[in-house]
Amino acid sequence: MVKRMSRSLVAVALLATMLPACQREQPGQATAPVQHPAAGDLPGEAVDVVLEDTIETDPRFIIGISYPQPARQYPGLAAELKRYSDAARGELMEAVADMGPDAAPAPYDLSLSYTMVVETPRIVAVAGDGSSYTGGAHGNPLVARFVWLPERDELLRPEELIPSAQGWAIVSDHVAEQLQAALSQRVDADDLDPAERAQVVRSAGKMIEEGTRPDPDNFRQFEPVLAPDGRIQSLRFVFPPYQVGPYADGVQEVEVPASVLLPHVAPGYRGLFAPP
Repeated sequence: MVKRMSRSLVAVALLATMLPACQREQPGQATAPVQHPAAGDLPGEAVDVVLEDTIETDPRFIIGISYPQPARQYPGLAAELKRYSDAARGELMEAVADMGPDAAPAPYDLSLSYTMVVETPRIVAVAGDGSSYTGGAHGNPLVARFVWLPERDELLRPEELIPSAQGWAIVSDHVAEQLQAALSQRVDADDLDPAERAQVVRSAGKMIEEGTRPDPDNFRQFEPVLAPDGRIQSLRFVFPPYQVGPYADGVQEVEVPASVLLPHVAPGYRGLFAPP
């Protein structure tokens, strides 16, 4: 199943609505340039991380960051969220510094809101969505997903979940097929002339091919969809604008069922999944 969502560029009015941490009852409809840290990079002082909602205003920039209250009880997860936020803020402040003292007020802005997707004793998932504007026609979308395993006290990473190249080839083929089908439906709905249709399909198809190559880095953003028994019945892979389509196509999502994933999941994680 493929979902698509258009990005909302956040301005001052949205910052006021961000701070109450909202919680989604269903896994969301809705990479970032900021990457998750590599395995083993989590700081030893993670227990001391404090997640605080933030609003910063300045003639040159506006920053709004909000966190869901439940995430605060998982120190390792809190450290991951804080690290991602700090990296996004750092990139914005580098752009602010490059404005120079004589630059006209922009302002640049960073908006980042985290929401709970799943919270069970075995699986906790948080979605981070927002944008960072440092000039140009539109902001840079921020799309991140964090799947935390409380019993193991670790972040579920794609390269550890599916350790084989063969497994990623299967996932890649499944996702690319779904995205191509969704692309055809969108193009058909636009009622383009044959030549223009062929050009759009060729251009967007190349983006799908490149953005779904069988590399775990292309599938780093994902969230679990749970069966009634609390086990994972599918993974929803999330692709930011530009990865598998133009900016106008927004965030795109593809669900891959457990029946496709399980033969390739590492033995230590198979118990998280519902049987096919």
